[in-house]
Amino acid sequence: MKKHTNGFTVIEILFVTVLVATASILFFIQKNSLEIAARDNARKTAINAMYYSLEEVFYPANEYYPQSINSDNLKSMDPTLFTDPTDIMINTSGSSYTYTPANCVNEKCKSYTLKATLENEGDFIKTNKR
Repeated sequence: MKKHTNGFTVIEILFVTVLVATASILFFIQKNSLEIAARDNARKTAINAMYYSLEEVFYPANEYYPQSINSDNLKSMDPTLFTDPTDIMINTSGSSYTYTPANCVNEKCKSYTLKATLENEGDFIKTNKR
């Protein structure tokens, strides 16, 4: 007499479960890495925009750098770029963006440093070119 069964064995079910769990873990690790890279790229883009706005627009018009930067004195920039990917404004506590002026007299500065704290790499720093 032949015994014929339909269905899966316990080993087959365990194998598929382990396979699906491993694939899920790998997916979420990769997703997290991609999100971190995207935030770091957004930070670099914002710092570069501030740098070029200071160097190509503000300095040629005024022949000095400002004591602080914001959407009022860097009108050539998209105002949303002054906030980091976590929506914290530049030079505010907890922000990953900082603007540090140097050699200032009467709120007119001769140099500055722009910095973004990145999650995956070292800090991204730009300094004045003049």
